[in-house]
Amino acid sequence: MRQIRVLVVEDSLVFRELLVQNLNADPAITVVAAARDPFEARDAIVKYKPDVMTLDIELPRMNGIEFLKKLMPQYPLPVVMISSLSDKVFDALKAGAVDFVAKPSGASRAQLEAFIRTELPVKIKVASIAKVSSWKKAPLTMPSQPLSETKKDLIVAIGASTGGTEAIAAVLKEFGKDIPGVVIVQHMPPGFTEMYANRLNDQCQVRVKEAKSGDLVVPGQVLIAPGGDSHMQLVEMNGTYQVAVRPGPKVNGHCPSVDVLFQSVAKVAGSRAVGIILTGMGGDGAKGLLAMKNAGARTIGQDESTCVVYGMPKVAYDMGAVEYQEKLPDIAKRTYMVLNKM
Repeated sequence: MRQIRVLVVEDSLVFRELLVQNLNADPAITVVAAARDPFEARDAIVKYKPDVMTLDIELPRMNGIEFLKKLMPQYPLPVVMISSLSDKVFDALKAGAVDFVAKPSGASRAQLEAFIRTELPVKIKVASIAKVSSWKKAPLTMPSQPLSETKKDLIVAIGASTGGTEAIAAVLKEFGKDIPGVVIVQHMPPGFTEMYANRLNDQCQVRVKEAKSGDLVVPGQVLIAPGGDSHMQLVEMNGTYQVAVRPGPKVNGHCPSVDVLFQSVAKVAGSRAVGIILTGMGGDGAKGLLAMKNAGARTIGQDESTCVVYGMPKVAYDMGAVEYQEKLPDIAKRTYMVLNKM
């Protein structure tokens, strides 16, 4: 089995040695070099040609985000950020990073080693098959047609994982205030979902917020499931759509799970819904999207060429859950087209 060649970029000597030692313990990974700053990293990239780079945001001489902005146009490389709880991670994802992990704060050495041996290798393995070319600027497309009438009884459900933060942003930025209520599951650690929602709220025409139980699903508003140990489901109360956020076990390895959301949308909204599945590793959301389609909903999947990881949309497409397969820049336009026919 070919090992994944990793370059570690971390200025802390102690944490850098922990990363190297514990990543090398994974039989599928070999650390080919470790660098203290972007200048050492640049030389190591040229010399060792790594498959994946792990990168801290706060680095001496040049921060990780500025390094990414300079690196990706010249030498596209799958990058996994290692971040404390900060919204700077979304700037890194926008600059071309594939994914990120949240560094445990105040953790003991044993806890740090457990984190490095469990969560980080999974992200590295996913990043090793990611298409970094998909971060290039998308071609311009025709703007979406506005809705012919306000459709308060419709709902749009979106699910995504690796690469999804930028994909969701690309779709939401095309949505106007006439869009029916939108519910989203994006696989993300706790704490980051609120920052992500606030960031999108500042960038989009629609209102975006982290969901709480009892939030109404209304036109022009987007609810993002909070990261952590709870699932988000659609419920109907007194003739109105609401979300319920309840603790539960992981489904398909995730909490919140796209499948849990989509299954609830299929049950509650039926043919009054549009389901969208975006880039991500694995198959979470595929069965739920099929349930939505079988209930009469319209379904859209991101195509392979624009996915960072063509996993979740591929599984959904292969099982017949995707009615329309679209490039990322065309998904919002397709959403408006099907909504106008409902």
